[in-house]
Amino acid sequence: MFNEGYTATAGDDWMRPALCEDALRLGRILAGLLPQESEVHGLVALMEIQASRSRARLGPQGEPILLLEQHRARWDRLLISRGLDALRRAEALEGTMGPYALQAAIAACHARARTAEETDWPRIASLYETLAAVAPSPIVELNRAVALCMAFGPAAGLDLVDSLTAEPALKNYHLLPSVRGDLLMKLGRFDEASGEFERAAALTHNARERDLLLERAATCACASGSSRP
Repeated sequence: MFNEGYTATAGDDWMRPALCEDALRLGRILAGLLPQESEVHGLVALMEIQASRSRARLGPQGEPILLLEQHRARWDRLLISRGLDALRRAEALEGTMGPYALQAAIAACHARARTAEETDWPRIASLYETLAAVAPSPIVELNRAVALCMAFGPAAGLDLVDSLTAEPALKNYHLLPSVRGDLLMKLGRFDEASGEFERAAALTHNARERDLLLERAATCACASGSSRP
């Protein structure tokens, strides 16, 4: 429910805030009923921290604003505080941190950074490596590739993304070509990047996201043209 509210899979709206609010309400109730369950607190922490960015994720016309471009003064500090408190409760309980608590720890790295440049990307890459061991999935690996790019350069991320291109579970997953396009763009391979963004746009069912991807494709095509002799 929270995921669908945070980034709608289809339709004309990037977000459906009411779903996020309902999911948060249910999560807080569940944490009260199961106070000794680390993963319950981890899930609540993850939702609180993610929800804190809601106001910064949309532009004046409802267009998406990606994480590194968001105005962090618009992040909800109360929700961040609640999320960090829930994460501390999850970490204080005995046992290995589960997938939700690990994802919350990743979100906390972003929440604690005053600016995008201050983000502890090596820490995030390490947490994704742990998450991949606890709950292996191609999507976790794709997210880890982004963290590797930010921590160690786009070539490191692209190596991992290229190893995922034959993964059946990601065949129609629009974020695979979207991430690959971003890495290629950072490497100055604009022609290839433009094609990847166009492929991602064709796979998404969300109109706002499609517009963003096509805009990035056009930007890369323009950059490719201007770089030719």
